[in-house]
Amino acid sequence: MLQPSTRAGDSLLEALPHWSQRWALLLALCLALLWLPDAAGSALNCHKTCICASNIVSCSKMNLTTVPTGLPLYTAVLDLSYNEITRLRSEWTPVKLQNLHNLLLSHNGLHFLSSEAFIYVKHLRYLDLSSNKLQHLDEFIFEPLVNLEVLLLYNNQITQIDRAAFITMMNLQKLYLSQNQISRFPVELVKDKSRLEKLSLLDVSSNRIKVLPIDELQVLPAYFKNGLYFHNNPLLCHCDLYTLLAHWYIRKLNSAIDFKDDYTCILPGPLKQQVGIFELSGENMNCSTFKEEDHEAFLEQTLTLNCDTKHRDMSKTWTMPGNVPVVSGSNQTAKVLRDGTLQIRSVRSEDSGTYTCFAMSEAFNETIYLVLKVHNFTMHGSGEALNTGYTTLVGCLASVVLVLMYLYLTPCRCFCCPNKGKNRGEDSIHSSMLSVTPTHEDPALKAELNRHVAFIDSKDLQGQNGKLNPNGDEDDDDMDAEAGSLMKGKRKKSVAESISSVFSDTPMVV
Repeated sequence: MLQPSTRAGDSLLEALPHWSQRWALLLALCLALLWLPDAAGSALNCHKTCICASNIVSCSKMNLTTVPTGLPLYTAVLDLSYNEITRLRSEWTPVKLQNLHNLLLSHNGLHFLSSEAFIYVKHLRYLDLSSNKLQHLDEFIFEPLVNLEVLLLYNNQITQIDRAAFITMMNLQKLYLSQNQISRFPVELVKDKSRLEKLSLLDVSSNRIKVLPIDELQVLPAYFKNGLYFHNNPLLCHCDLYTLLAHWYIRKLNSAIDFKDDYTCILPGPLKQQVGIFELSGENMNCSTFKEEDHEAFLEQTLTLNCDTKHRDMSKTWTMPGNVPVVSGSNQTAKVLRDGTLQIRSVRSEDSGTYTCFAMSEAFNETIYLVLKVHNFTMHGSGEALNTGYTTLVGCLASVVLVLMYLYLTPCRCFCCPNKGKNRGEDSIHSSMLSVTPTHEDPALKAELNRHVAFIDSKDLQGQNGKLNPNGDEDDDDMDAEAGSLMKGKRKKSVAESISSVFSDTPMVV
């Protein structure tokens, strides 16, 4: 019964035109290829398409277009590099790979990453996406990777990075973004409040960055500066950029030492000349040569000196000026805190000098010198040691005031000691100051005092035995008559208090 059917089928094929027979064979071949176990989209085959060694699965250079299915749950390292996986969708692994910590996807021409591509591999610590065709890094792509430590994104076509792309990666230590088309420095990665605490290497070299956040970079800890690379960028030249790199070079930071000749910038002007950043202290921009500044403190201040090392987690010891070691539990005003910083309480002037920090770890040793200068006054008070010129000026002014007080404010002796047995006339003659303003409103007294002063030679007033004659009785008659009328009888106390002279000669009222 099968023979007639077979003959009928053969007759049917013979009845088809010649070109139709060819298309039928082609269709049958394509259907057969779809059913054959092929590397693209097939299950994992550790003998043909991949190499399985313990918990390592290597499928590199196998012309794969999709990730093989059926990956073992114990897989710790998955190498899919050098293939043709252009899109990484959310379903590339339908099960959670709890043990997977290394995923390599470099050199695949990858241009699409699903926002849910890593939800089943949350324990990744190493992710290599380098040498692909990625252009944008969206906000939620790396959100599940809270345990990731190393992320390689260099040699892509990245032009835009969302500011929150790495915000959840709290354990990230190394981030490679070099050889892309990034024009904005990812400042969110270096700002104090948003900085990833464990990040110690950031490579943004060979991009299109023109401006750096200098202020944020200056306050970074040394271990971050040591791994911050931004060479081979079209940076704009200015002296702050030179100062930044010169400081790093003096500190012998790897980022400045290893690529010193690759740090270039573009001079302002129409020529857009490219020069080395370390050459800006010469004729190009005449930037001031950098010099490490000393630390400054004030009396009675509590000061903290930071041992800013190039590496993290180092044990630190300190010595004070004169190579005096800082010992815990002693009576010294300085002590080493838990984080390795040195705290000096109630700073004194003798605390000035060079402090040395010795940092040690299993692999590195580092010595840092800090020079402290203590000002001889408190931070909120006036100086204890005044300036010499200011002191001289104050002394001169005080001297002038004292001289004026001596000349014009000498007290009258006639009313200070009224009962010493002296005559009113004698007090009047020997007074040292003359005041024409009466102390009492007496018209007769005003008329009597409205006279001018005349000075006579003391020899004219000498009487017998060479003494002065206060009443002038033995002098010429004209003066006797004039002075006698004034000196007769007892004068009022206000007259004696008002009449005085500032001259050294003896005054007479005429």
